[in-house]
Order: sequence, then C-alpha cells, then structure tokens
Amino acid sequence: MPLTPLDIHNKEFSKGFRGYDEDEVNEFLDQVIKDYELVLREKKELETKLSDMNERLGHFSNIEETLNKSIVVAQEAAEEVKRNAQKEAKLIMKEAEKNADRIVNESLSKARKIALEIEDLKKQSKVFRTRFKMLIEAQLDLLNNDDWDHLMEYEIDADEIKALKEEDSLA
Repeated sequence: MPLTPLDIHNKEFSKGFRGYDEDEVNEFLDQVIKDYELVLREKKELETKLSDMNERLGHFSNIEETLNKSIVVAQEAAEEVKRNAQKEAKLIMKEAEKNADRIVNESLSKARKIALEIEDLKKQSKVFRTRFKMLIEAQLDLLNNDDWDHLMEYEIDADEIKALKEEDSLA
C-alpha cells in the first residue's frame, strides 16, 4: 500500500545516541509531505484528465465509427445511383437506336414512294406529251388540208345570206 502524506507526517523515529537533528528531519519531512501532496494532487488531476480524455476518445471513436459507416453507406448509395444511371443510359440508347431505325426506315419508305411517284409522273408526262403532239399534228394536218382552199373559192352574196336567214326564221 502506498504511503500517504499523513503516514509521513505521523512517522516517529526512534532516538539514538547522537542521532539526526530533530528539527532538520522535521523540516525535511514537512518538505517531503508538501511535495508528496503536490504529486498526489497532480496524479489525481492527471487521472481525471485521463478519464476525461478516454471518455472523449470513446466519443470520438464512436463518431469515427459512425462516419465510417456513413461513408460506406454513401459509397454504396453512389454505386447504386451509378448502376441505375448506367442502366437508364443503356435504355435511353436502345430507345434512341430504335427511334433512329424507325425514322430511317420511314424515310427510306417515303423516298421509295416518292421515287415511284416521280416515275409515274414521268410516264404520265411522256403520254401527255405524245398525245398533245398528236393533237397538234392533227390540227396542223387540218390546217394544211386542201379543204380550206376550196372554202375560199365559194362566193356567197350578202343578199343570199339575208334571204337564207329569213327563210330560217319563218320556218
């Protein structure tokens, strides 16, 4: 069991022949008592500080553990968000590719349809041109016909025309 300041204070030494000077010993013991009390107080303060520090260390250890768990949860959440974003991106890409294919196919279909319409219009234009040419040639043939010349040879008197008109109006 450790010595206490009271033990030091109450310590009695036996007296011997020509022993130590009692006053010197008492002064030294008083100084030892003071120093020992100081050391004990400091020890107690340090033990209290150590206890407080251990308590704070425990608190900070709990915070650290909580933060580590939070970081792990955040990392897992980030990975999940990343995986979901990648899945969504793939779906968007597939949808975009489908739409692009559909648009290309529709465009090709429309282009084919327009090309067929153009060919049909070319044929109709050719038929129209041929018919129109035939009509004009027929009209030219009529104009070039000698029948026009025979019509010019006829002379009709204006009096005869009046008489014919009057006959037509009486009838």
